[in-house]
Amino acid sequence: MLQLTEQEVLDKIQHLVPFEAQLNDGSLTIRISEYQPYIATAIHHGHRFRTELMSKCELTEEERYYEEDPFTGDFISSLPIILQGEDSRYEYDLNRSNDQCIYDQAWGKDVWSTPLTDAEKAVSLDKHAKYYRILKCLIEALENKFGLCLIYDVHSYNYQRIENETPTFNLGTQQINKKLWRKDIDECLNQLNSVELPNIVVSAKENDVFKGMGYQASFVKQHFKKTLILPIEVKKIFMNEVGGESFPLVIEKMKEAMKTVVTEHAAFTLRRKTKVKRLTSSTILASKLPREVLKLDRQLYSIARGVNTLSYINPTNLKQEKRRFLHKPFTYQPTFTYRQLDLDPYKFREQLYRLPVEDIRDADIQKMYRKTIDQLAVRIDLLTSIGTDEFLYNSLRYYGQPDDRDIANAKFILHACEYQEKEPATLNANDAIAAFKAAAADYGLKCNVVSSKTLIARAMVSGRSIKVNVNSTFTERDLDALIQHELGVHLVTSVNADNQPLKVLKLGLPGNTHTQEGLAILCEHLSGSFPLHRLKTLALRVIAVDKMVNGESFGDTFQALKLDYKLSDDDAFTITARVYRGGGFTKDFLYLRGLKDALHCYHEQDLTSLFVGKTGFEFKPLIEELIARDILQKPAYMPKALTLETKPDPVMDFLLNSIR
Repeated sequence: MLQLTEQEVLDKIQHLVPFEAQLNDGSLTIRISEYQPYIATAIHHGHRFRTELMSKCELTEEERYYEEDPFTGDFISSLPIILQGEDSRYEYDLNRSNDQCIYDQAWGKDVWSTPLTDAEKAVSLDKHAKYYRILKCLIEALENKFGLCLIYDVHSYNYQRIENETPTFNLGTQQINKKLWRKDIDECLNQLNSVELPNIVVSAKENDVFKGMGYQASFVKQHFKKTLILPIEVKKIFMNEVGGESFPLVIEKMKEAMKTVVTEHAAFTLRRKTKVKRLTSSTILASKLPREVLKLDRQLYSIARGVNTLSYINPTNLKQEKRRFLHKPFTYQPTFTYRQLDLDPYKFREQLYRLPVEDIRDADIQKMYRKTIDQLAVRIDLLTSIGTDEFLYNSLRYYGQPDDRDIANAKFILHACEYQEKEPATLNANDAIAAFKAAAADYGLKCNVVSSKTLIARAMVSGRSIKVNVNSTFTERDLDALIQHELGVHLVTSVNADNQPLKVLKLGLPGNTHTQEGLAILCEHLSGSFPLHRLKTLALRVIAVDKMVNGESFGDTFQALKLDYKLSDDDAFTITARVYRGGGFTKDFLYLRGLKDALHCYHEQDLTSLFVGKTGFEFKPLIEELIARDILQKPAYMPKALTLETKPDPVMDFLLNSIR
């Protein structure tokens, strides 16, 4: 990290230059990724202790650590301006005045075996004074630029020695002008009370354990009338306060929670106190993509870009096995063969888990990459087990399986009676290729459209190529639906991902299969090319997956689709083969679930952010935040189906609105 003198730090702040550095004496870390009207401080985060003082200190390292505030710097790591103390409060306490900041006794224990010399004290007092000169300069710069400043002063406290029940968060307001800031205090309490932590009942109270009487709050009150400082004490529920062990899952949630609390509160206060009324929590975060995110994103893409699940799972002998099975459907069980995996799974996993995700400070971005890496590790387990008994287990881990609601939705749909005469399939693969090329030209997209002999599906997108099954035939509506599905969603999101700075959107976020397929089928419906027989096909896939998961054979499922649901041999084989390939591929139930969730999202929210790349419904709020921060670009292309005016189909509308 960059090492700067105090004067260099002050110069950068006065000229509003973003930077990340430590003071050259190591006492303070300063991160200013963008000048926004709020600061987060963790002045007791540090544990450093000067070597020359060690021999005089009566306290063990563990005793010092007990009264320090570890991890408080981590809690605020997502925010654009951070001051993080690196020295132990036992050397000098930044929350006490200059004449009281060096302890003789602390919490009933003598700190020094022999008194410190004036020279030893002077070093510590100088670091204390530097901090407040830097803080003063920073507040002045923010007040001058924005007209006000907010400070979130984060600490932690030991609670096991307190007999009474204590809150998770204590907001100390004794030194705040409540007439001026009452609504903002109440909003902060509301935000803290809304925090959710694993296995912890959260509460936030005002002046319950602490009153906010620390020196940093006094300093701000004395020097600045346009600055609100909120001292926030966090109960040490994120660690074993006695033994010192941390609870990583709680810390991760605390990082996410403090990002939300601070930015939501800052936006609320700024809307109240300034003329800028359209501020959101996203627009007051940094708008520049952090270097550590870009670095990890490139490394991840380099490792995982060649891992295309379907290219390995599609059988290479599908045509031959179909012929053999249909010749003896009651006795023959297909034996599919597959393309060899051309990567080392052990090396792949090792490379994934060596990626420096911990370097990413933004809690939500870090969480997104952690989940993506975990998903990729499961995907490689899936691919290494193709054709074995373990494949179904890994498919369940990766895609899941239909639940009771999915099965109920499928059965409900399958009870519906056909009300339209089915069109004849008069178009062949060459017709489909020509139609895809024309549609791509209409979008202004450059892509390859080619025929394929190895697909189970009638068409699929791979990168910027559209593959069409050479053996398929199509009706006009079928072909339009495929264009809306494959080109209008899958290809469009591939092209949009190419335009984004984060390559993880090309690889696919967790849940992208569920989301992509749901959006693609939604677009089929909105285009008016989604007949009942197509919806029933999605329902039949759910039934087939359920039968496979429950141990029924390929032949049993094929016969059930034929006899119970009156499918042709070709259609029954296709649905069954899709589900049984690899050893049990559960993905196909997600089409109907994805449609249900996409419909809900379509009726309740704006879908735009979901088309920036291979996204997931889970990450929609983060994607929208990153667009608002100008880190991601809005989609350059959108599905045309979203703006088409088509004649409503009341039967399909009823059926789709009835699935739950």
